[in-house]
Amino acid sequence: MPRDDDPKKAFDASDFELAQLNVGKIRYAKDSPEMADFIGALDHINGLAEQSDGFVWRLKDETGSAMSFSLFDAETLPNLSVWRDRESLFNYVYKTAHTDYLARRKEWFHMPSEGHMVLWWVPKGHRPGLDEAARHLEYLRENGPTPMAFTFKRAFGPDGEPVTGKPALVSV
Repeated sequence: MPRDDDPKKAFDASDFELAQLNVGKIRYAKDSPEMADFIGALDHINGLAEQSDGFVWRLKDETGSAMSFSLFDAETLPNLSVWRDRESLFNYVYKTAHTDYLARRKEWFHMPSEGHMVLWWVPKGHRPGLDEAARHLEYLRENGPTPMAFTFKRAFGPDGEPVTGKPALVSV
């Protein structure tokens, strides 16, 4: 649960941003014909994310791609990003063309046997690395949703209090 060390400073939710990690274990080699549709869509889908209201940052290498990163093993691809809030991330994930590819994920990724997505609050301006993100996902897997690591369904605000209901959808 994010807190400022100065007890005299009033809590301000706008001092925090939402980090998210999701991982997927690929079914085929990245350069295989079976992965071609997924790989071919990445620039479009990542560009859509970057143009979305509330997008702050995503992990990428000097070429603008995240395909050079892996987590836990060579076949597990991470997607790590930071958003203004839960609503903006939810709108991107479920109310844009991203959903077309989300619906096809079984073509490219093994279905997860454990938690594969985690959310957590970070101080505004902080950009988490893969080690930090992996710790949050492992924490969620071991402890379930808490203010330290949570999901869309069981979320917490930056103040550590549970959030009820689905995020408000915004027309895109």
